[in-house]
Amino acid sequence: MKPRILIVYTGGTIGMIEDAATKALRPFDFSHLMENVPKVKKLDYVIDNIQFQTPIDSSDMDITHWQSIVRSIADNYDNYDGFVVLHGTDTMAYTASALSFMLQNLRKPVIITGSQLPIGEVRTDGEENLITALQIAASRDADGKPTVREVAILFENYLWRGNRSTKRSADNFNAFRSNNYPELAKIGLGIHFRRTSLTHTDKGGGLEIYPEMDTNVMAIDLFPGLSRCVVEHMLAAPGIKGVVLRTYGAGNGPSEKWFLDALTQAVAKGIVIVNVTQCVNGGVYPRRYLTGDKIASTGVVSGHDITFEAAIAKLMHLFGRGFTPAEVRKRFSRPISGEITVTKHSK
Repeated sequence: MKPRILIVYTGGTIGMIEDAATKALRPFDFSHLMENVPKVKKLDYVIDNIQFQTPIDSSDMDITHWQSIVRSIADNYDNYDGFVVLHGTDTMAYTASALSFMLQNLRKPVIITGSQLPIGEVRTDGEENLITALQIAASRDADGKPTVREVAILFENYLWRGNRSTKRSADNFNAFRSNNYPELAKIGLGIHFRRTSLTHTDKGGGLEIYPEMDTNVMAIDLFPGLSRCVVEHMLAAPGIKGVVLRTYGAGNGPSEKWFLDALTQAVAKGIVIVNVTQCVNGGVYPRRYLTGDKIASTGVVSGHDITFEAAIAKLMHLFGRGFTPAEVRKRFSRPISGEITVTKHSK
């Protein structure tokens, strides 16, 4: 039987055209996009599509858009072999992370892709990315099961786990990278899957949907000179439930009493603070240095080697499910969809 693939088109550079008046790129409709990729017909797949009512620049992506994508996939889950989400690059890693928590126990591929140049450009990367994403979504193992059974980002030469990915370049075709987890596939003359990196859940039951996300989270970036009044003001923001604290190196930060007291008091109020390193490689090792150990002693949770994008999405997901702060703290330290690697040194 022909593979059945559903494309969910949200907008992004891949479907943009140049505004005649301003010369700025703006999202266009799906028919324009497909007209510029005639090679898709050679795949001999059954391809259907769902388009956002108004395609958007991914900088405008929000929780309601994530929920629309989830509904599109969940409502059509039994009717298709795989799904391709066309998305802008700026917030693609956030969306990939969020979908990995909102769509659990996946047994089919959800491949997110886009482009750095519009599909109508002569040198566009969009055509190759779209065709490769469709091929990956249709790929089957020898036993007939989907090769990929998770949310992943396909860009140029690599397929990455979605919740491990970060946008690394604004002008390179290989725009994404997973710094703490190997590629799921490398794309050259063929598509070469790294089988040991792929997730194949052995959990029973069907697709689990968790559409609710709580947006009462924020981030604090440490930098030399960060003032006491700023930190205390941010931690006192009304309604805040979770904070991603972006620290130095292996999870280090200031050891001044006021800073540690501010963290301790926030944790005591029930705010879940997660320690995530600013470094692109490596993770948080809270006991390696005295400054990191002092932060850990305030009750701040180690984010291990999680990306910033995944940390934000995971807090939204856990609070969205109605868990108490104590439950969120406990669950954050355990992988949900392969987003972290827990070692004895990162606890």
